[in-house]
Amino acid sequence: MKTVPEQFGSLVFDDRVMKAKLSAKVYASLKKTIDEGERLDLTVANAVADAMKDWAVANGATHYTHWFQPLTGITAEKHDSFITPSPDGGVIMEFSGKELIKGEPDASSFPSGGLRATFEARGYTAWDPTSYAFIKGKTLCIPTAFCSYGGEALDKKTPLLRSMEALSKQAIRILKLFGNDTVKCVRTSVGPEQEYFLVDKEMYNKRKDLVYTGRTLFGAKAPKGQEMDDHYFGVIKPRVAAFMQDLNEELWKLGILAKTEHNEVAPAQHELAPIYTTTNIATDHNQLTMEIMQKVASKHGLVCLLHEKPFAGVNGSGKHNNWSIATDTGVNLLSPGETPHENAQFLLFLCSVIKAVDEYQDLLRISVATAGNDHRLGANEAPPAVVSIFLGDELTAILEAIETDSPYTAAEKSQMKLGVHVLPKFTKDTTDRNRTSPFAFTGNKFEFRMLGSSNSIACANIMLNSAVAEELKQFADELEGAKDFNEALHALIKKTIKEHKRIIFNGNGYDDAWIKEATEERGLLNYRTTPDCLPHLTDKKNVDMLTSHKVFSVAELESRCEVLLENYCKTVMIEANTMVDIARKEILPAIVSYVSDLAKTAKTKLAVAPDAASSYEKKLITKLSVLTEQISDKTDELEKAIVDTKFAMDIVDEAYKIRDTVLSKMSDLRAVADEAETLTAEKYWPFPTYGDLLFGVR
Repeated sequence: MKTVPEQFGSLVFDDRVMKAKLSAKVYASLKKTIDEGERLDLTVANAVADAMKDWAVANGATHYTHWFQPLTGITAEKHDSFITPSPDGGVIMEFSGKELIKGEPDASSFPSGGLRATFEARGYTAWDPTSYAFIKGKTLCIPTAFCSYGGEALDKKTPLLRSMEALSKQAIRILKLFGNDTVKCVRTSVGPEQEYFLVDKEMYNKRKDLVYTGRTLFGAKAPKGQEMDDHYFGVIKPRVAAFMQDLNEELWKLGILAKTEHNEVAPAQHELAPIYTTTNIATDHNQLTMEIMQKVASKHGLVCLLHEKPFAGVNGSGKHNNWSIATDTGVNLLSPGETPHENAQFLLFLCSVIKAVDEYQDLLRISVATAGNDHRLGANEAPPAVVSIFLGDELTAILEAIETDSPYTAAEKSQMKLGVHVLPKFTKDTTDRNRTSPFAFTGNKFEFRMLGSSNSIACANIMLNSAVAEELKQFADELEGAKDFNEALHALIKKTIKEHKRIIFNGNGYDDAWIKEATEERGLLNYRTTPDCLPHLTDKKNVDMLTSHKVFSVAELESRCEVLLENYCKTVMIEANTMVDIARKEILPAIVSYVSDLAKTAKTKLAVAPDAASSYEKKLITKLSVLTEQISDKTDELEKAIVDTKFAMDIVDEAYKIRDTVLSKMSDLRAVADEAETLTAEKYWPFPTYGDLLFGVR
């Protein structure tokens, strides 16, 4: 059996393999492309493709695919074999540089938001050499960007790479002002914590709502939930432990840095956390992680649920996006340094994030907006929909001292004059964590906690990278023309703190008083639902910023707004139609069958003992008969609401109708159906209950 170091990356065409398989000249040229963005020469591409093919075939691969991330939110792949006919009637295994660099999948069936007509089928995939190729099954997967025939981005990788480049460009300008001319690249790194549920596969297959939508649309609360807090960090059940062990091995083979695993708060809920890596690679790895979780779960007779709220009444699942900025020389720009010079640099980058989050709080909210996440945000299991920053008491006090030019009291008093006096050294994590904050500083990184568990992390990091790039650009523009750098730096940081401190909040984000203070006193945004926030993607300030850094074109932004709204509408409509189907075909017949048997029992009792009142059966029959009528009526009302959405004026109007009417009717139907479940004998109920699902994996 291979050790973990032997397993790790064994299915990845990584730097170790490239060094061994490529000539020194080809390797050096490829590294320049990866590290410095230099154009890849076709002769180099041919050499890389040949070595990649030989390595893949030696590891059992028969096909290759350009692996990409369209706007569906999941990955896509079209497999081609390596075989080429040979003159003797056999085949040889070939793979060229052209095939490595560029592919041509059909683009007509992927979401484009109006960028493409249905008959315009051509699209292109382009190799992303910054993310290593890997083997999945018997297929060599080559991470690629995906664009239309006209060059518009139809994926999530392309704008992510653009945003990373934009931030690097502006960060280097700032570093040069501090005398650092050796840095060639600044990269953002991410470590996404992934929450998920595991349920028994046999039970899952009996629930149409889970099969069609990924969440339970009906379900009365189980007698026990998470009240005892006994699941969190509890002993991992043998069946789950076996799944986790296999999952780790599969992830490690693919070079995914799976590090931490534990039980989460809700029954049947768990978490996996990786070690940080470059944002582009972290995004690829997280997409792979979600896919492999589901495959490995199936082998163990389980189903991995990645929906943000698969069960009502217990915690939903999020994905914490731990984000930091570092130079190619290994310096974390969000880590306080040991000298006044480093401290001032840290504070400037910190201020760029504070300003970015304040000015583009709408984009951060939009980046996590989905129908599933709407069920989670604002509950006592996730941050509120209001975006704010937690800095901790000490760092907040330092910023206040800078703003007011007053002494900061720590071990000793130091005047807050940057570049002249020493900023008091403070250590990482000097204050408690704040799990209610959407955007929390945790020592040398920020933890963005609003993402839903099924989200691609690309969207959040595109917006975060772009917004910070914009603020760094503004800072560089101002400081590059300053006569006295230190004085200008101090004034700039002081001004930024004063103008954007409203976004800093260290208190309880779950408190209703905070929401009132945030919106009424501080003027922060509170976009509670997806239809509330998505139309703001194309607000002028957002379009101007994102287009100026060439992260998106105007057309790409408009198309994404359309795609995201369509996705919201389709998601809820599938749920609504599923509810109608389950109510009519499963729940109502089950209750009627039970009532019929109750009536027979009551009749039998009366025949045996004419004086018997049969009060139990009569009361239950009466209650269930009333609920049956209510379920039928509520189902009719929901169906009418579904039909009414067809008369919406446009996609925005449709989203509002769904939010205001369809979801309300769904809630009404669920309430009466769940009540009926509590009164119906277990053997009659047509599908597994919450108790079965949450406690069925042993």
